Amino acid sequence: MKEYRIELTPLSAFGSLLRGDTLFGQMCWAIANRYGEERLRELLVDYSTHPFAVCSDGFPNGYLPRPSLPIRYFTPQEGDDRKVIKKKRWIPKKDTSKPLSQWLHNAKSDKDLVGENGNQQQPHNSINRLTGTTGGDMFAPYHQPQTWYQSDTRLDIYLLLDEMRLLLAEIKTIFIDIGTFGYGRDASIGLGKFECTNFSEWNFPLPEEANACMTLAPCAPQGLGLDNDRSYYNVFTRFGRHGDVAAHKQHGPFKAPVLLADTAAVFSPMPLIGQRYLGQALGGNGELSRTIPATVHQGYAPYIPVHLSAQQQETA
Repeated sequence: MKEYRIELTPLSAFGSLLRGDTLFGQMCWAIANRYGEERLRELLVDYSTHPFAVCSDGFPNGYLPRPSLPIRYFTPQEGDDRKVIKKKRWIPKKDTSKPLSQWLHNAKSDKDLVGENGNQQQPHNSINRLTGTTGGDMFAPYHQPQTWYQSDTRLDIYLLLDEMRLLLAEIKTIFIDIGTFGYGRDASIGLGKFECTNFSEWNFPLPEEANACMTLAPCAPQGLGLDNDRSYYNVFTRFGRHGDVAAHKQHGPFKAPVLLADTAAVFSPMPLIGQRYLGQALGGNGELSRTIPATVHQGYAPYIPVHLSAQQQETA
């Protein structure tokens, strides 16, 4: 699979964070709408063994997420405050070539990269058409979170693509479509718009004696023979729902919940040389959805190789 970096420029607020598994779902809908459902079915025929694409989360340009490792894996700098360190969750990509213990030396927080007003609450009203007012219960005013980016913000997405099945020109068109119509929650009212400003090949250097990997998207690592004592991750549950026209079909938009290891998980040992993703496909055969039984979920994640020293492993 070829490795690409897609640079995005946000054009509006976002109702949903750019997550690899959600973005893959929107890619599938965009493929179906642009090239037809039959083309999508062809791409998903052997998805459980040979994914045609694996998508990362969206990260601030030039940065990667901080690994989900105990803080004792990192060498503190003099004067560092523990609470401040915990907020620094973005690592300059260029620093990933250094020993892992030094990764926090130039780390940034959300506030540093997004600004003071990045996350805001947007009030909404639901109008009772009988009374013409908001009222109470289901018609009470409510708030929804939104993420606003500064005008010069750029976001990076890392994509693994099988160009024997889906051409680069086609995936460029797919991302243009997603950016035009909007990504995630409340795209129908103007959120989630972006512009694709650059497509380029990427390849993270392989550290000497690499023996672990850090994921760049949520993934499903269950049953892959990983070393439980040398793997670190945060668990979260994805309560997925269908979008596009499937939201209005019989049985409703809701999918079965999925348990995933969140982005920036560190797993040992590293996957086989040449395989640049970790995880497995989820769903199919009605496992996730009664609305569309063939529904699958991206349980794969691109990763970057890392080296956990024996001393770090012993002290952790």
